Amino acid sequence: MNNDRRALLKSAAMAAAGSMVAGNGSLPVVRADQAVDDLPTGEGLEWNKAPCRFCGTGCHVQVGVEDGRVVAIAGDKAADVNKGLLCVKGYHVGGILYGKDRLTKPLLRKDGELTEISWDEAIETIAQRIFDSPETFAFYGSGQWTIPEGFAAQKFMKGGLGNNHIDPNARLCMASAVTGFLATYGVDEPAGCYQDLDECDVLITWGNNPAEMHPVLFSRVTDRRSRGETVRVIDIGTRRTRTTDAANDYLEMKPHGDVAISLGIMHLLIANDNYDKSFVEKHCNFRGAEADSPTLQGEAISEEDFRKRIAKYTPEHVEELSGVPAGQIRMLGELFGNHDIRITSLWCMGMNQHTMGTAINSLVHGVHLLSGHFGRPGDAPTSLTGQPSACGTVREVGTLSHALPGGRVVAKPEHRQQCEEYWNLREGSINAVPGYHTVKMFEQFTKPTAEGGDITTLIVQVTNPGQTLPNLNALFNDKEGLKDKFLIVSDVYPTASTQLADLILPAALWVEKNGMFGNSERRTQQWFKMVDPPGDARDDTWMTIAIAHKLFEMGYEGMQDKDGEFIFAVKDDDGQDIPIWEFEHYYDTNVDKHLFEEYRQFTTMKHKNLAPYDEYVKARGLRWPVVEQEDGSWRETRFRFSGFDDPFVKEGEEFDFYHSSSNDGRAQIWFHEYAPPPEMPDDQYPMWLCTGRVLEHWHTGTMTRRLAPLNRAMPTAYVEMHSDDAKAANIRQGEIVTIESRRGVCDLPVWIDGRGRPPRGTIFVPFFDESKLINNCTLEAFDPFSKQPDYKKCAVRVVKKTTAKQNSAKDQTAKDKTAKEATTAHVEVSS
Repeated sequence: MNNDRRALLKSAAMAAAGSMVAGNGSLPVVRADQAVDDLPTGEGLEWNKAPCRFCGTGCHVQVGVEDGRVVAIAGDKAADVNKGLLCVKGYHVGGILYGKDRLTKPLLRKDGELTEISWDEAIETIAQRIFDSPETFAFYGSGQWTIPEGFAAQKFMKGGLGNNHIDPNARLCMASAVTGFLATYGVDEPAGCYQDLDECDVLITWGNNPAEMHPVLFSRVTDRRSRGETVRVIDIGTRRTRTTDAANDYLEMKPHGDVAISLGIMHLLIANDNYDKSFVEKHCNFRGAEADSPTLQGEAISEEDFRKRIAKYTPEHVEELSGVPAGQIRMLGELFGNHDIRITSLWCMGMNQHTMGTAINSLVHGVHLLSGHFGRPGDAPTSLTGQPSACGTVREVGTLSHALPGGRVVAKPEHRQQCEEYWNLREGSINAVPGYHTVKMFEQFTKPTAEGGDITTLIVQVTNPGQTLPNLNALFNDKEGLKDKFLIVSDVYPTASTQLADLILPAALWVEKNGMFGNSERRTQQWFKMVDPPGDARDDTWMTIAIAHKLFEMGYEGMQDKDGEFIFAVKDDDGQDIPIWEFEHYYDTNVDKHLFEEYRQFTTMKHKNLAPYDEYVKARGLRWPVVEQEDGSWRETRFRFSGFDDPFVKEGEEFDFYHSSSNDGRAQIWFHEYAPPPEMPDDQYPMWLCTGRVLEHWHTGTMTRRLAPLNRAMPTAYVEMHSDDAKAANIRQGEIVTIESRRGVCDLPVWIDGRGRPPRGTIFVPFFDESKLINNCTLEAFDPFSKQPDYKKCAVRVVKKTTAKQNSAKDQTAKDKTAKEATTAHVEVSS
């Protein structure tokens, strides 16, 4: 990075946080190995490290604190992930703490009104409901949980309650990536790392838009081009985006077209006899889905059988299925058949939020394995995550309804036994039956108890299902009026979820607490609390432990281990209990460190080895597996399964898939038959709807919409339409239209020829705007393996309002705008 660019970034960083609302609290002393030494200093200004609070990239920031408040943000030049660069959200991350409508007191709904209560009453209310009916309690979290938060929730539910009804919102975004990795390698998470972006000759983006969604990572490629390097970017998508603008080739596909494209590439590799025969012969098996009750293990098939199955996916047939011209399919086949170049594939929600999500993930892995574009820097199939710890907390800690920490599953007796031993629990404490996945959990919660709705109490931490679930009317809004259903929401701000909450818990946010995240490249990152949260807001980990201890006091047997100790007991040097369940004593010790060191013992079974907590204090994250060297230092791993870098590859082996599902050290090349989407446009609903994100806002916008510069830059959701579709319907730029599906409606202004350009017959709507809930329309159909819903394709119609309806809508929009301004006027933070 040149000096001019560094100066620009430094200037932007100092301007980013601006003046903010003052808070109170003591700060940790800045360590020499934590702060960047060329940042501006002044009397009382201290800098410390933290990963960014937003996406799964895991950029590190330097956080400037003065007088108990965050006053500045800088990109961390000592961090390998971002090398000092941040995206527009990252530069403003400090402001997310200071919206004026922060939740500061527990609120209980009494006679329809939210009333302030004490924390003691809040904790007792929750504990009593659980005590009365532990089997009908469910816990819903997210990839925004820190590692200790997720581990505490996991231990509380599966170890303490013997209840597996715990699932995260990552079920909605990353589950198909998980099942794709498991089906291919027998272990989850990518083999490569971000270095692949620095080494590849070709970058293929499969149905994602990293120029906006992961801009710091995409800048690695554009920076290389600015230095004169040649990197060919191929964008495969259903609409043109800013990534398309930077691409050499754009392949516009029909929904589900990615499945056909991957099959077409493998067909050409076989037909042209330019697949990597040596790599496949030594390191791969062929796999197909069983005819009845298909599983992630599949059935072994021969190479000859694979050839027969793939034969029909000629470029011409793939063109029929995908809409991508046969010539472009041949181009991809030639690139993957070239062993002198290095190819990296990137994907995110486009492949994951897919009723064939597991299949397409497995197929793209298969393209790389069959072609031999695997295991060298620059040759990698890489899934990106959308949340800061979807990997570290959900996938590694295993906060899924079927999972246990460190890659274990509840269905296996030996895995349950291991966890019971690690947690010092009585034999049989962990339930063998998987709990409800997200869609099923909310179906059961919103279904009347008399009709079989067997989830009656649900706690939500660090996520906003009232905005993010598909088919919101069925899966969330139907909770209203069900008197025996009790929703508990822990959050930082009022959200679409708190609107139906019976109990609201004010939460600490980001550097208002200790934390650890795990990013998209297996990098575990740590930070310390730097400022106090406002009012009575408290840590989510503390809430979980406090509920557990209240149950312990009430005599609930599962909250004590087999020695009679509280399952979250922490002792001082004299062996006495530190009462961490009392918030005034929670920071008498580092609870995060205790939980992390307990969790570490779970990580070795699947070779996800982690270093001691104190090693992460000194580092800007370490990529697992992390192993101790002879000199006592700890070494991270960049490239898994590759003999040149992975310490667990057998001596002398070039590659070793040591968790192979076929138990022979080989990866699986899958065949999955193409299938059409579950809902197709027809005469009644003639258009495709796709949903997603925008550069300025993150997920549901509850943090970013309270930042004035970001909210001004993108103040409202919209619907992108092709100009010919708009003209045919006599719709003008900016007019309000109604999007209708079989499940619900959403009114939106039209943006023609905007940032994204969908093809005819397709519309796109971002989901960040809680005043325009597009998930009233989306489909809850999900992948059969991952149980992940498909937000990217359903059938809708766009209805132009009549003049009377248009005027009514404008009046309502004006009312909504006035109401929104009344809310946001006191929550926006200057920057």
